[in-house]
Amino acid sequence: MSKLLRVAPPAELTPAATRRRRARSGSFGVLDIGSTKIVCLIARVEGDGKPRVLGCGWQKSRGIKGGNIVDLHEAEQCIRAAVAQAEEAAELKLSGAIVNLSCGQPSSRLMTIQWPIGGRAVTDADLRAVLGESRRRAADEGRETVHATTLGFTIDATPGVEDPRGMMCETLAAQLHLVDAASASLRNLGICLHGCDLEVEELVSAPYASALSVLVEDERQLGATVVDMGGGTTSIAVYGEGHLLHTAQIHVGGWQVTNDLARGLATTIAHAERIKTLDGSALDGGDDAKAMVTVPQVGEDDDHLVTIPRSSITNIIRPRIEETLELVRDRLDAAALGRDAGARVVLTGGASQLVGLRELAAQILDRPVRLGRPLPLRGLPDPAQGPDFATTIGLVAWGAGEGRPLLDIDPGQDRGNGRFARFVNWLRDRV
Repeated sequence: MSKLLRVAPPAELTPAATRRRRARSGSFGVLDIGSTKIVCLIARVEGDGKPRVLGCGWQKSRGIKGGNIVDLHEAEQCIRAAVAQAEEAAELKLSGAIVNLSCGQPSSRLMTIQWPIGGRAVTDADLRAVLGESRRRAADEGRETVHATTLGFTIDATPGVEDPRGMMCETLAAQLHLVDAASASLRNLGICLHGCDLEVEELVSAPYASALSVLVEDERQLGATVVDMGGGTTSIAVYGEGHLLHTAQIHVGGWQVTNDLARGLATTIAHAERIKTLDGSALDGGDDAKAMVTVPQVGEDDDHLVTIPRSSITNIIRPRIEETLELVRDRLDAAALGRDAGARVVLTGGASQLVGLRELAAQILDRPVRLGRPLPLRGLPDPAQGPDFATTIGLVAWGAGEGRPLLDIDPGQDRGNGRFARFVNWLRDRV
């Protein structure tokens, strides 16, 4: 469970310093559990405060669909293999890892808590009480709050306070951003990782991790929306004034495009993926009707090929991409963030590399769009530096202290009362 909102003594910190607070000491591991691949990186923060990758391993996903574990045995085997590769390269053994949160239909909400202070100074206990109250209000049957950050405080009538401890007031108001997920999915994640002899050291929202790896500082402050188009899901993270304001997840990704092609062209999934990569486009090209593509037919001999115009491929791909982008637009409209969401959209993830996607996204979302590539990470092989590794690289950035809030309030003993926390403790005691 993520150790969010731990109270620390007030300090004079620059914006860059606040982002680098509480970096991991020594080596640490991150685990990106996705619908198409599982990636494990082992990294270390060096003297200049920046991370270096010591070991890397990845496997094609099995037993995972739409970000959720659907086959414990298959998923455990893939995770074990990826972790073993990274451990062998780094020459060390992991006991736990920072894990991306993409399972359990995670949902995002903003909440404002009013807390009476009574004219005295605000204490650590007050902040823990505010967090406890927010968790109680957010509690829903079968859901578990796994991520919480403070967006700011108001002292009586004075807004914009980042750290209220020690300040005198009658009423403290805190604005919080909470992310919760289905308890059953979190239990399955805990069981799977326990079977791999790994502890979940922290959970980090997958779109948040992607945002950390692809947004520049001006975008974080002015506002931007990151759309991570993965294999099985498309996730959304809205950033504004240096804070994560909203996340959402849609169960449509690049795999659905591949599946549409396999069905429409009567070819295998492997050939459909190759056709999508080499000849696929989200927009019609000038000569697509004339350019011809050969397509192997499923169940036929290798020499039995069908020739089709490239425009036929686009006609299969475009409706699915339009549907995905329209769902993204609807989710953003429903969040009603307005100007806080910023004027720019940053596309990342493996499916974002489809030709013409940027232009189509600009049309449907009615915003400027750029393609986001993660910032270079030292020690990471070049094939793992692309947009399809945005979440993984963002997890390493989080471990190095990037993006952590100024206040990190640890709810203390209350933290062990959640269903997921009790389940993890039960495993530790009995297994």
